[in-house]
Amino acid sequence: MARDVNGNPIEASRWKQWTSRLGGNRKLNAELSVDDPELMVTAESFDDSIAASTTLSDSAWREDEQSVLRHFLVVPADAVQAAVAVAAQDHYRRVPVPSGASDRTDVEGELFALARVQLIDALHVSQERSRMAGLAQRHGGTVLAWQVLQPPR
Repeated sequence: MARDVNGNPIEASRWKQWTSRLGGNRKLNAELSVDDPELMVTAESFDDSIAASTTLSDSAWREDEQSVLRHFLVVPADAVQAAVAVAAQDHYRRVPVPSGASDRTDVEGELFALARVQLIDALHVSQERSRMAGLAQRHGGTVLAWQVLQPPR
């Protein structure tokens, strides 16, 4: 099922469902999963000072396709569960931190990742970056980075 820019499910029309069964590529029409091992990073930023629009325009991101938006946060270990619970209200799930991501941090606390499927654009990536910054701050931590993941072409 496709997701909108806020991560909410979009119900496909009956016509679209029917025509996708006739000639559509099932892989392209398949629902993404935040923990799909085939997903590739198509855009990322570990620098808060760079605008999402700049990062996206300089990347391999494909704007007409569904994506997984993943954020890396560091909060005190005793606050992780509370932060994950709050993020779950907006369809975010905790996902494993890929190897190498922890090499980029010297911040005290527990590093974890939150991700959700959504349609990406610069405005909504910026909105989600702000949301994650607020979430981390309320739980005594910080946000390190964000990534957009998409299936390989």
